[in-house]
Amino acid sequence: MTKRLQVSGFTAAVSILLLTCSTYAVLRDSDAPVLIFTPDTGRASPSLVMTLTVADATSPIQRILIQARLGSHLIPLLDKTYRDGEKSRRETFSLRNSGLKDGPIELEVSATDASLGNFGRGNTSLRKIPLVIDSVPPRILVKTSPPNVRRGGSGCVLYSLSKEIVQTGVLVGDIFFPAFRQANGYYLCFFAFPYNLDRREFAPRLTAVDPAGNSRTEPLPVVRLPRDFKLDTISLSPNFLEKKDAEFSALVPGGMSALDRFLQVNGRIRRENTRDLLEIGRNTAPDILWSSPFLRLPKSASKAGFADFRTYLWNGEKVDEQVHLGLDLASVAQAPVPAANAGRVVFAGYLGIYGNMVILDHGLGLQSLYSHLSSYSVGVGQAVGKGEIIGATGATGMAGGDHLHFGILLSGLEVSPLEWLDAHWIRDNIADRVKAAGGSLSAGVLPESGAGGSR
Repeated sequence: MTKRLQVSGFTAAVSILLLTCSTYAVLRDSDAPVLIFTPDTGRASPSLVMTLTVADATSPIQRILIQARLGSHLIPLLDKTYRDGEKSRRETFSLRNSGLKDGPIELEVSATDASLGNFGRGNTSLRKIPLVIDSVPPRILVKTSPPNVRRGGSGCVLYSLSKEIVQTGVLVGDIFFPAFRQANGYYLCFFAFPYNLDRREFAPRLTAVDPAGNSRTEPLPVVRLPRDFKLDTISLSPNFLEKKDAEFSALVPGGMSALDRFLQVNGRIRRENTRDLLEIGRNTAPDILWSSPFLRLPKSASKAGFADFRTYLWNGEKVDEQVHLGLDLASVAQAPVPAANAGRVVFAGYLGIYGNMVILDHGLGLQSLYSHLSSYSVGVGQAVGKGEIIGATGATGMAGGDHLHFGILLSGLEVSPLEWLDAHWIRDNIADRVKAAGGSLSAGVLPESGAGGSR
């Protein structure tokens, strides 16, 4: 009996000790919530939407409180209490209805968890964020005269801004062409007149956003020049479809006819590739890497032009319509392909309709594209000199025979390559305009006296 009482007493003591330890552990929970505030630029306009993300490793979030301190006054901006047990929260807020004027304030951001820590009051994180309220948008002053921009071609504008910005460039529809700050403080932007817009639809706009979230967008005056594009008809042959079916089955697997697979690649895969080029176009240097003019594939003949509208026929019936973007140049089979200009490799690999392809970045969103290659000898990140051999022509991708598909892109959008092969066009539309406005380009951009080129 005595032994049983001793065991029972020992068990009770252990239980009490465990309960005491667990209670102590709960009460001393010191894992306070983690606060992440964005955008954390130190400036905010009244309309800027700010975000607070709160997370706690062990306990639910109970309350978030955001206040603005101006001197001894606290102005509530957001106060929320939660009871659903979530351990992370994301709240947005602004200063729109705070009544605060431009000038410095301090944000006091706090979050409290629902733990029993701090003797039942929960753990609180507090962050004080100095902030300047700024409601004045940047002013834009164009330094160059209205550029002449031909449909499918390129344009250039130089301008100044009245204050620091986080983003600026030219908008054409929903396509954004970023501008880049030059050594003299001006902003230089290459932009495009997309081939699929007519003169009335082409309405470029300059835009700038400052760190406080203030934005200004205004029309960019341009001289819109027309250009008509060639209509072409391509009759698909059984031999071509059979030859491409093995290659395209990796892009569009599954049981289907060679014609159906071709149409999938020529349509859906082509659209995906267009989005891929826009993404690759984001990877660009903030400085000019090239010199004038761009080089053409030596001893080559043009087999197809930029923005040729193609109708595809099968057994005499129309089965597809697409637009050819780029310049098809044919020489001997597997001809060496020189880099059209100095740059950096941003893509080297296989991409859908383009087959084996290399893309060189020349800075400020300007890139050159070399596709249908039989092979390539460069890798991503590699610096390439003007005229350096980067691969050999071939018939990969959508090519029906050995040739080079050469393209020029602005921020990932294909434009007419012929302009960039013309030293006079570069001088008249890029170099001279920037120089006259006080801008600075690489000395190599200016063509030598008497340099030729087809207009």
